[in-house]
Amino acid sequence: MSTPYWGPDFGALAAFDPDIAGVVTDELDRLRGGLQLIASENFTSPAVLAALGSTLSNKYAEGYPGRRYYGGCEVVDRAEEIGIARARELFGAEHANLQPHSGANANLAAYGAFLRPGDTFLGMALPHGGHLTHGATVSFSGKWFNAVQYGVDPATEHIDYDQVRDLAREHRPRMIVAGGSAIPRLIDFAVFREIADEVGAVFMVDAAHFIGLVAGKAIPSPVPYADVVTFTTHKVLRGPRGGAIVCKAEHAKAIDKSAFPMMQGGPLMHAVAAKAVNFKECLQPAYQDYARQVVANAQALTAGLAEEGLRPVAGGTDTHLALLDLQETGVTGAEAEARCGAAGIVLNKNAIPFDPQPASVASGIRVGSPAVTTQGMTEGDMATIASLIGTAIRDVDGSRTAEVAAGVRELVEARPAYPEPARAV
Repeated sequence: MSTPYWGPDFGALAAFDPDIAGVVTDELDRLRGGLQLIASENFTSPAVLAALGSTLSNKYAEGYPGRRYYGGCEVVDRAEEIGIARARELFGAEHANLQPHSGANANLAAYGAFLRPGDTFLGMALPHGGHLTHGATVSFSGKWFNAVQYGVDPATEHIDYDQVRDLAREHRPRMIVAGGSAIPRLIDFAVFREIADEVGAVFMVDAAHFIGLVAGKAIPSPVPYADVVTFTTHKVLRGPRGGAIVCKAEHAKAIDKSAFPMMQGGPLMHAVAAKAVNFKECLQPAYQDYARQVVANAQALTAGLAEEGLRPVAGGTDTHLALLDLQETGVTGAEAEARCGAAGIVLNKNAIPFDPQPASVASGIRVGSPAVTTQGMTEGDMATIASLIGTAIRDVDGSRTAEVAAGVRELVEARPAYPEPARAV
């Protein structure tokens, strides 16, 4: 057996291209030097990075295992077959497709399997926690299809299931989509299934944000209820950047034909292999402990931020993320993001339901616990982080930035991202 070239050889990179080598080391230093609270980000493992940097990157493999349009695919076929088998086991799915390059591509493939241009589908409005690809007018989903949007109840800020049912009965959509990018509470998949069955719609779940919690058995799974589930592999799941789809066996042919050749050409075989590595990681008992801690940390962080005067949208979180309303503080989301960023706390401004501010300013922030949980932080650390965020947000003139930054350094030095020797990977 040959010794694999795992690459990248950082020494060779530094010698040949110090400019890009500097970017790589600067990004590692940035990750190590701050608190990464972007809900859609995580730290993937050295094993996953090894697969991403392997010679599998060189192979063109249009098609599927055993049915390729290029020769020499017998080796990469094995990687895809292993990954498919692991995805089916991990999620209890009848069929899996690992070829989408991203979550948006996975959604595009799902739409392509069931919709035609001009068809009606029902998705969650972006300002209420949905996603661009769920019907936003700037997205292909809003340009190519008749996208009808549902939202949250103004009183509870939970998904308004009565509205979903009423809109479904009125518009008779071909597809109903659940999921989003800023939904802190659990989604009732059984209710969506009932509504979809009533109007004869396909039920799709975009589980990009929370699929890692499903893999870790920390929250209920949409797979038994949905016709198709799309997701990304780089959020809570902690894998490489990319997308994937699981679905019922009856939809396997349509999904596969839509992913390739309708929506994409050749798959990224190094990324497919890295997804397979990630799924093996998620099948280990330690991953379930991690997923439960992600939720516990998100809830502790949310409680701490509430004590700092930031109102949790929907009253809290059941998942890995929280959405905080800043209106009572008099600070916009954009201002909060900038003040926190100056002290090394990376989070994002985010619209809240019925937000009076434009999205570029926003009245809220979104925080997530996946990355800091990967670093080994727990509930006590979340209380400290909440206090640091509160101080940064109230710091109008920047006089306490150094103080907050010192608190951040203390946390990340105790539990660094990618502790040595991972720097050489």
